[in-house]
Amino acid sequence: MAKDNVPLEYPAVNGSLAPQSTYVNSSVKTLKVPVALTTRNLKSAVTANFSAVSSTGDNESFTVNPVSQLVFEGNKVTDTIFVSFDKRWTDNQSITLKLETVSDPAVHIGNLNTEYPNDTFKIDLGEIKTNYTFPVNQYVIQGVVGETIDFKVNFPNGFFPSEIENASIFKFQNGFEYALTHDDYGDNRSSVTYHLTLLEDLQNDDARYESKITLVNIPNYNATGSLNLTIVKPTKSPRDLQANPASKFTDPTNAFYLTYGEHWFNNNNTCTWQTFNALTFPVVVTKDNENAILYSDKGTANPNDDVYHDAFKIGFNVATGTNTVNSFGLKRWFSNESASAAISPGFNITSALEFFPENGNSKTQGTVLVIPQDLTIGSSASNTHIIAISGEGTYKEISAGLFEISFELKLTNDKLFGGTVSTQYRMYNNRVYPKPAALNIPCPKEVTL
Repeated sequence: MAKDNVPLEYPAVNGSLAPQSTYVNSSVKTLKVPVALTTRNLKSAVTANFSAVSSTGDNESFTVNPVSQLVFEGNKVTDTIFVSFDKRWTDNQSITLKLETVSDPAVHIGNLNTEYPNDTFKIDLGEIKTNYTFPVNQYVIQGVVGETIDFKVNFPNGFFPSEIENASIFKFQNGFEYALTHDDYGDNRSSVTYHLTLLEDLQNDDARYESKITLVNIPNYNATGSLNLTIVKPTKSPRDLQANPASKFTDPTNAFYLTYGEHWFNNNNTCTWQTFNALTFPVVVTKDNENAILYSDKGTANPNDDVYHDAFKIGFNVATGTNTVNSFGLKRWFSNESASAAISPGFNITSALEFFPENGNSKTQGTVLVIPQDLTIGSSASNTHIIAISGEGTYKEISAGLFEISFELKLTNDKLFGGTVSTQYRMYNNRVYPKPAALNIPCPKEVTL
């Protein structure tokens, strides 16, 4: 039934998993229980009746769909029982699903033995663990009154709408005025989509406008992973899209494209340049983004499927999955970090560096900014830290096609670093590059989270 207590859902198949007769459930998301006939196809429809009984007699805390009957026909030899939860259950409660009768007498229910009949499935309702997190930690706005951005709050184990409808899950630090609404909850218990609508014009190009929304703990729900969402309108600098410095450091045709770096760091009490690399990607934007440059029209005349990239930003992330990359070599900064994106989402920085070409149009050099933001990094779900990053430097084509980014990275966290620490970085768009010369400056040491 499950691996690492994660149910295998139809139509996925895994022949190495043994069928289970019990399952411990701690999520309030809808649980899907597949029921299969071991036959290839059916000449006529077969129905099977089942019952769903709570050990406490409380049948109001959950809903079963379909109510009592499964249908198999043709090539559809699997049906699914959906168990949804409407309120928090009581301690030591369980739900037993039992196949009772079948319409075709030639179909046998369960195994052909009495020791393991496999005609019932028991769902033990364990301790409920509900939490929430931001999947994205920063949005850039244009600053036009009426502008709306959508953002999600993810609930990995689901939620009860009645528990969060009137709860204050956010703390606000606002630099401009906006209204906040959210979608109806509906049947989706994995996330809630919020809509932020700007109520004022932010049109001073020389000013940086920033508001921050922070997730806070409430009864029964813990804020985990990425806790801060920053909405920012940065200062505006005239730049020629055709300079497109971001394209020098990405290759969207290669999902495993790497940039290579070195940072000045402590190694056995000696400061040295230490290497790292990270999967590097362009920042995908919409057509109306002021930094949008067309990457692909996908070979069609339909503009709705065109793909645009930010000409001046790059980021670091995994190609797929729930692990993390080593953005800025940050994993070397800590001795006991978790590599899971659920605990340390800050290792994946999807919008990390911004380029400002010299004179606004140089294709070979300019300045670079580490996009200021808060990163969440931890050793476990109960031990995470918010680390603010910032920094700046330069970039330059140092030989034909080889670009070097030279910058200072600053990390701020009072508990871990006693304030702000920093060091020097070099990054390259090719694995072959000249080794940086040693520096005559101090370097940070690894810390324990």
